[in-house]
Amino acid sequence: MPTPEPEIVARLRAAGCVFAEDEARLLTEAAASPEELEALVSRRIAGEPLEPLIGWVEFCGMRIHVDPGVFVPRRRTELLALRAAALAADAVVREGAATVVDLCCGAGAIGAVVAARVPAAELFAADIDAASVRCARRNLEPAHVFEGDLFSALPPTLRGRVDVLAVNAPYVPTDEIALMPPEARDHEPAVALDGGADGLELHRRIAAEAADWLSPHGALLIEASARQAPASAALFAAAGLIARVHSTPSRASTLVLARLPR
Repeated sequence: MPTPEPEIVARLRAAGCVFAEDEARLLTEAAASPEELEALVSRRIAGEPLEPLIGWVEFCGMRIHVDPGVFVPRRRTELLALRAAALAADAVVREGAATVVDLCCGAGAIGAVVAARVPAAELFAADIDAASVRCARRNLEPAHVFEGDLFSALPPTLRGRVDVLAVNAPYVPTDEIALMPPEARDHEPAVALDGGADGLELHRRIAAEAADWLSPHGALLIEASARQAPASAALFAAAGLIARVHSTPSRASTLVLARLPR
């Protein structure tokens, strides 16, 4: 890996980059020429997120391709991805196959983890944002990534067949977006951040339809904040599912797991 110039490290540190040496090394590695390196450093200093500049983000030990203007997968979502992969593996053992959907897929990080860990799973993904769909098609099987609004984007043949429905829908309350770091607020699509007045607008819509798409033994996993998760679980319970909150404080991760009653 190329050694970054001390001058680049100093400029990044002065701009507020906490891990300036690591970032300088990654930018230096990504640049094909001194001119490109200068352009990347200038854009980072101006506030653009690091991951789209270098073209990837590390997620569950994998390099996930990320384009500018696409939601950058967060480390806290690794819990959801790993749980989804474990449930998919269980379905393969139980049924000999597994159908998995990465809904609101963004770059397709959750789906990529499932595909890598459970090759026998049949994976589908969907997002309403066109740039995210283009990006996800670089990380997943392109023919299985669909553009559209939630379940309407999916092939109707998946209805009642989904063994694992993994969702990272936006859940930031509209009024709180202004409080987010500029890297997210100014450079990621609002449709990937804005969860409506209480952050649960998409959760309500997903809860209203999820039962129709799950297989008899299927499970839904959806990320939420620790504050919102009980209300999210209540939405899925009201829709006829058995819902529980799962948290991993070490990852600052919270999700709701919901299943059909048996």
